[in-house]
Amino acid sequence: MTPARAGPLADPLADPRPLVAVSGLSKHFDLRRGLRRFTDDARAHTVHALDGVSFDIARGETLGVIGESGCGKSTLGRTVLRLLEPTAGQVAFDGTDLATLDAAGMKAVRRRMQIVFQDPYASLNPRRTVEQIVGLGLAIHGNPSAPALRDAVAEMLGRVGLSPAHMQRYPHQFSGGQRQRIGIARALIVQPDFVVCDEPVSALDVSIQAQILALLEELKRALNLTYLFISHDLAVVGHVSDRIAVMYLGQIVELGPARTLLHAPAHPYTQALLQAVPRVDADRAERQPLAGDVPSPLRPPPGCRFHTRCPHATDHCRTTAPEHRQIAPGHVVACHLYASDLHEGGHA
Repeated sequence: MTPARAGPLADPLADPRPLVAVSGLSKHFDLRRGLRRFTDDARAHTVHALDGVSFDIARGETLGVIGESGCGKSTLGRTVLRLLEPTAGQVAFDGTDLATLDAAGMKAVRRRMQIVFQDPYASLNPRRTVEQIVGLGLAIHGNPSAPALRDAVAEMLGRVGLSPAHMQRYPHQFSGGQRQRIGIARALIVQPDFVVCDEPVSALDVSIQAQILALLEELKRALNLTYLFISHDLAVVGHVSDRIAVMYLGQIVELGPARTLLHAPAHPYTQALLQAVPRVDADRAERQPLAGDVPSPLRPPPGCRFHTRCPHATDHCRTTAPEHRQIAPGHVVACHLYASDLHEGGHA
């Protein structure tokens, strides 16, 4: 059966009016920083952090983003929130193109779009109390009275498993897990619709990770939240996500339902990631780690960016970038193995 061709946004499972719609998003960083004497080749000083990323997130959904360090996951989260200005492409939130909004318009939208950062210590101001940290967003967006603000902070701390008695303490007086709960409370006190979770458990002990993941799931159901969940841990992403997007060197190479992607991965990179996960019952000889290193985002390889490490790479892969193709309902992959002529020949 020949798979239907589709762009990266094609997903029958997505809401016809998604809460977040990302199309052709790119973010490049110029490393010259004003040193204009290096104008001989601008491309040699440009980091291609994101290149043509597209996806939708339906209301109430959790879209997981997985990939090796340096693939652009955190840049993606920040660019979607417009904490970083995109180089190209579009981010639409609830039908509104964020690029068209001025400062006042973005302030109104930012209440509905929040982020939980990776490092629960570095993301908290050490000179502010918990009450000041958690209540700052509400003070900016709601301007409540002092008693109302204090009551709101106390209620939110209770929701995330902390005591209102902690309000006058400082970040250094808490454990890592407690600090992350403070970060979650800070993000949720303004009652957002969409939350970017940027590796929210990677800095925590394994036992604490489970508690924070359970808390995020509970809050999602209770507050009807939508998540973009970023992680390098396949087990974590598989546990919390409805769908998973796999990133490699600034591009999405595979996107599909979490169960399908984890049990029947299509892209060679996704397959390699799954093989690299340590398992007690696995034969060490069966594990085939990826050869080579991730290419530099300063000079991304031509054609398929994964061809330098792919065991199936051909000359066509080295010269032509693959299109996104739908190989099953809601399952999209960017790989020449799934071109119609090759797919019919049995490659998959």
